[in-house]
Amino acid sequence: MSKSQGFLSIAALASAVFVSLACQPNVVRSEQPSDPPIIEPTPRSNEPITIVAVGDIMMGSPFPNDSRMPPNDGKDLFTPFKDVLQSGDITFGNLEGPMTDGGVSAKCGTRPNCFAFRMPTRYGQYLKDAGFDVMGIANNHAADFGQEGRLSTIRTLDSLGIKHAGTLDPPGTTAYLEARGKRIAVVGFGHNHGMPSINDLAEARRLVADAKKHADIVIVSYHGGGEGTDHQHVVKGHDIFLGEDRGDLPAFTHAVIDAGADLVLGHGPHVMRGMELYKGHLIEYSLGNFCTYGWFQLAAETALTEVLEIKIGADGKFISGKINPGKQEGRGGPVPDSTGAAIAVLRNLSNSDFGANAPKIADDGTITPK
Repeated sequence: MSKSQGFLSIAALASAVFVSLACQPNVVRSEQPSDPPIIEPTPRSNEPITIVAVGDIMMGSPFPNDSRMPPNDGKDLFTPFKDVLQSGDITFGNLEGPMTDGGVSAKCGTRPNCFAFRMPTRYGQYLKDAGFDVMGIANNHAADFGQEGRLSTIRTLDSLGIKHAGTLDPPGTTAYLEARGKRIAVVGFGHNHGMPSINDLAEARRLVADAKKHADIVIVSYHGGGEGTDHQHVVKGHDIFLGEDRGDLPAFTHAVIDAGADLVLGHGPHVMRGMELYKGHLIEYSLGNFCTYGWFQLAAETALTEVLEIKIGADGKFISGKINPGKQEGRGGPVPDSTGAAIAVLRNLSNSDFGANAPKIADDGTITPK
């Protein structure tokens, strides 16, 4: 029931009481108004919600020069998938790097061949126009331009009404959104400083449990795992890459679901990884690259991408999903892939790594519980 419907119900009830009293001559009406009728609170919607999710987004960087910037100033990067991105009740992506218009890279200084990204703040509007509602900002490039780069990202997203999750800076780790009468929390984790750690399971449980107290549905986003084509499989135990502990991802994902998370979305390896169903909840271990222009070598598995649609019930359990396969060609930017290569890769990885706990993935990309 809407607020306006509630007001109408109260008015109608009051009118009926008045007419009833007026028709009874032996009733003495007090000059004081009676207590208002008790109105039951509006029940929360039991409708399922659809989350649309993609992996790493780095729309081009003018550091150290403009040679890696996209054509038409990046305005067309999301156009090929705009319809499906805008179809979600909640649309999520991982923002791989800060949005800032200047500064010196905290990790690279002036070294020209160092991997440091900074997207122009004006590119935030492209995220908004494409339909993104919330961005993960917990990743190993979030601080490429130091604390000012982090804060510039937050200011840019805030100015556009795009939520963000995964920083220790205010407003913090968890983003809250509304969708179909439900409150949705998105909690972000990574393996670097300045963000909640995937290696601190006790704190991860606490953050998720706290979010669950304030939301109907909790989504966990994490950045973790080794990178590249030889890191497509989920490691059993801690995933060590370049000397960094990038998480015991099965332990982490299961811990946050046990604490109350309803959906887990992974990113970081720059390749897609398989999917698992755990206690009725979907885990996508890596969404892969989605829109990574200019800096990345895109070939074979690193060029494949997906736009993942996930339908979950009011109880947070996975109902169904859809893989929209894509690829990046040339210097980057996603386009649909009619061969459906991403679907076959995800099915094979899921079955290989999770067996009976993998969801069923059909040739057309439809995902259902086995």
